[in-house]
Amino acid sequence: MYRAVTRNIEVQVRPFYLEDRSDPSENRYVWGYQITIDNQSDEFVQLLSRYWHITDGTGRVEEVRGAGVVGDQPELNPGDSYQYTSGCPLSTPSGIMVGHYTMRNKRGEAFDIAIPAFSLDLPDTRRTVN
Repeated sequence: MYRAVTRNIEVQVRPFYLEDRSDPSENRYVWGYQITIDNQSDEFVQLLSRYWHITDGTGRVEEVRGAGVVGDQPELNPGDSYQYTSGCPLSTPSGIMVGHYTMRNKRGEAFDIAIPAFSLDLPDTRRTVN
């Protein structure tokens, strides 16, 4: 589990490899990630947009920007949590993702909260022989 806290808003990430959607013979590796946003602050916030900086195993970078997450712009009152699952395909068996969400409070102030850097690595497939 990876976590970052900005302005008392915690973002937790749990990445996982999607073997059934991957095809290593075609250089296609797919990961899912589950994100939980926990509003531990004392103010209402709404998630407006996301930004991802994705680096594959060869150092190639892709940047992704967009409104909301998975088609939603969740509103979180103090104490609320929001969870979603999404995915990321790569052409290499490893990579790193990091980013931020742009939030807005009731006063109309927009600010960014960190999404912690997390690694996308194939699970250990070595077999132990006794």
